[in-house]
Amino acid sequence: MREISCGEITECICKMCIQAAHFLSPDMEDILQQAKEKEIAPLGKQILQQLQDNLEIAGRDMIPICQDTGMAVFFLEVGQEVHITGGGLEDAVNEGVRRGYTEGYLRKSVVRDPLDRVNTGDNTPAIIHTRIVPGDKLCMTLAPKGFGSENMSRIVMLKPADGIEGVKKVILETVDLAGPNACPPMVVGVGVGGDFEKAALMAKHALTRETGKHSEIPYVEELEKEMLAKINDLGIGPAGLGGTVTALAVHIETYPTHIAGLPVAVNICCHANRHVTVEL
Repeated sequence: MREISCGEITECICKMCIQAAHFLSPDMEDILQQAKEKEIAPLGKQILQQLQDNLEIAGRDMIPICQDTGMAVFFLEVGQEVHITGGGLEDAVNEGVRRGYTEGYLRKSVVRDPLDRVNTGDNTPAIIHTRIVPGDKLCMTLAPKGFGSENMSRIVMLKPADGIEGVKKVILETVDLAGPNACPPMVVGVGVGGDFEKAALMAKHALTRETGKHSEIPYVEELEKEMLAKINDLGIGPAGLGGTVTALAVHIETYPTHIAGLPVAVNICCHANRHVTVEL
């Protein structure tokens, strides 16, 4: 049994929140550069250059990439041989978020109740998804999610007879309906299968994959490539002002499902697809 203290977790989460708000991961920086090289529309190319300039300024001057520093979403993989000491795991995570968003002067966007709309003042509570896995490590992935793109996401409960063509239709319709509101160029996360909540969870988790890295399942890899091409053929373009780069990547996760169902969830993220992973 390996012990990890709540204090160590909190300190790590605090740093992750500040890092994610100011720096994109190298894979995202690379794919933005590739997008600028591929974009045909002069205005679209100019916007992509401005996004790169924004990233440079954000890192240099420690100004958040986007004013919407997001709701803190965590995917935790807790080794079954790990013993958390000094308190509760979720309390430690939320304390790290509280400190990170306060010490980093990040925008606090969370309200305590969806209807009375009173701000909690520290961006807590976080959204925390936890899996128990073999081993003695604690792997923590933070994906701060802004709501411009989050609000454009959908889940559809298809019939099995709708098949793969039905899945394609849902993905394309969701992106087309989002248009400029999702702040393109976007990364599109898709969950297919499971049940209602599993599909949505997969769609969100898909956004944390290394950008542009395809599924290991051959037919899913082909579907990702096809959907990326068709999304970019929509002509929405950077900032929704037209162009050939509407999406930077399409990531799809699948899971076994019930004989009577075919759930499909699409979770869209803007170019600020922020994610940081740390292992303790």
